[in-house]
Amino acid sequence: MSEQTAILAGGCFWCTEAVFNDVIGVSKVESGYIGGETENPTYRQVCSGRTGHAEAIRVTFDDDVISYGEVLDIFFATHDPTQLNRQGNDVGTQYRSALFPLDDAQRAEAEAGKTRAASDWPQPIVTTIEEPSTWYSAEDYHQEYWEGEGQRNPYCLATIPPKLQKLRKSFANRVKS
Repeated sequence: MSEQTAILAGGCFWCTEAVFNDVIGVSKVESGYIGGETENPTYRQVCSGRTGHAEAIRVTFDDDVISYGEVLDIFFATHDPTQLNRQGNDVGTQYRSALFPLDDAQRAEAEAGKTRAASDWPQPIVTTIEEPSTWYSAEDYHQEYWEGEGQRNPYCLATIPPKLQKLRKSFANRVKS
């Protein structure tokens, strides 16, 4: 097993976490905050849009099973990378589409992933590729949100199932049973 980490921001972290928890080769998905100036930000602070952080997920995966490039292909297919600083009704820089590559190889693959995904979208991809900065884990109640509280949350019920359907349709060979 060759464990790797990817940090992805694709809007609400509850939604992206739910997608990647269903991917074969992924052993852990953690919701958190990255890319801002405030130390140890809280959810309330990040939601204000004043900290500079993005809601993001840190994905731990076995790259003998799934490559970083394949992780990116799933990322680009299961959120709208053409929306600047928003995903659906979530608006603000905290919901931006961004990648935080952890080394030069990930940076090169992030650029290649954006290029591959461009043909799937009618508008230009606005996903940023940002320098990794300090990762802050989100509060405990945000972790594994879809598996618990999320399935009673109207926002999650409207947003997450279509993402999971797209995952299952487009990446059927990558979905946990």
